[in-house]
Amino acid sequence: MAELKAPAGMIVFESGDGCYLTDIHGRTYLDGLSGGAFVTNAGHGRAEIAEAMAAQASKLAYVTPYNFAVPATISLAEKVASLAPGDLNRVFFTSGGSEAVETALKIARQFHYVNGDRKRHKIISRHGSYHGSTYQAMSISGASHEFNTRLFGPLAPGSIQVPSHNCYRCELETTYPGCRTMCARTIEKAILHEGPDSIAAIIAEPIPASATLHVPVDEYLPMLREIADRHGILLIIDEVINGFGRTGRMFASEYSGVVPDIMTVAKGLTSGYAPMGAAIASDRVASAFDKVQGREAGFANVLSFGGHATAAAAALKNIEIMEREGLVQNSAEMGAYLFEGLNDLRKLPIVGDVRGRGLLAAVELVRDKQTREPFAPSDMMASRITSRMRDEGILMRTFQVAEFGPPLNAGRAEIERIVESLERTIVWFMKETGVA
Repeated sequence: MAELKAPAGMIVFESGDGCYLTDIHGRTYLDGLSGGAFVTNAGHGRAEIAEAMAAQASKLAYVTPYNFAVPATISLAEKVASLAPGDLNRVFFTSGGSEAVETALKIARQFHYVNGDRKRHKIISRHGSYHGSTYQAMSISGASHEFNTRLFGPLAPGSIQVPSHNCYRCELETTYPGCRTMCARTIEKAILHEGPDSIAAIIAEPIPASATLHVPVDEYLPMLREIADRHGILLIIDEVINGFGRTGRMFASEYSGVVPDIMTVAKGLTSGYAPMGAAIASDRVASAFDKVQGREAGFANVLSFGGHATAAAAALKNIEIMEREGLVQNSAEMGAYLFEGLNDLRKLPIVGDVRGRGLLAAVELVRDKQTREPFAPSDMMASRITSRMRDEGILMRTFQVAEFGPPLNAGRAEIERIVESLERTIVWFMKETGVA
């Protein structure tokens, strides 16, 4: 709140065009974070999407998803199923990412219920993860866990958290590859400790943006798939941020070849032009709901705005634009160019690590490269870096790492400007703090 109340702490934006946002005072910024939260993958000011929404709304804006549907929603479900890997063919639409995660967790629990495994209710997630702000999603999120527990505890029971796959700051104090991917094996240890017959699902983001944005080693997600299968547990992959081209593939899990039982998506599904998310279940999972008769038949969940007609029209046009303009491929190409530039900043004394994939990147700043000592709160590194970059005309965010995720239509000029501005900002910060 103190930062928002400071002069220029809250920016009021009036318009956007491509990779740029203009505030009410006429100042234009390069949007280095796609609307502030890795959302506007297709870029700002897409009139085509607005026109598609208007056309749908003028014809039919809404019917309840309880027992009605519209052609746009049906077409979107077919399109999403065609894009999703493997047999992820059954789509349940939501209003956003938190609802998508809540829905996925309910699918997992009811799946085990209808199969007779009625003790399976626990969810395994990782430290530092972020899965949403609704109650169950918040309970399984590792980011700000202690803070959330203090404010809102007790959190939902059955939320089991284990170490993440952050190789730069390994919680298990081991080093890859000698660790034999202990972070994944720790998940199996937790399952055995809790009792496999009590675990409903494992949930994981391929690249956790809120957990300092670390990329898993190649065998990590396949190991989670093997562990889940071995113990009859469902694997949920949270692609709310990673999905729809952000990492240079349509979905980040494609890098590992892992097909989850349930995938959650949002953000890039509509590029923020309308609130929408989805939980996508495999045919195997969905077919279990056909086994039951009576009141317990079908998935026991409904959201008033799930599959909203106007939002579906926005998503269809958004995906059309992404495919027509090759934005996923551009994310891969410009992402490689971004990492080339960011890796060059390792020459600076306080740049400890550079990581990410596609147009999802992070630069970790440290007080000491050898010890990896982070900056102390009193250094105000995060707020000072973010504020200085804003002075440079670039919107980004900094916590322990400086994060970047421009729209997927970013070009070389935008990438070069991000890198050059960050270098100037880091040099300025070093002079201000006397760190070298």
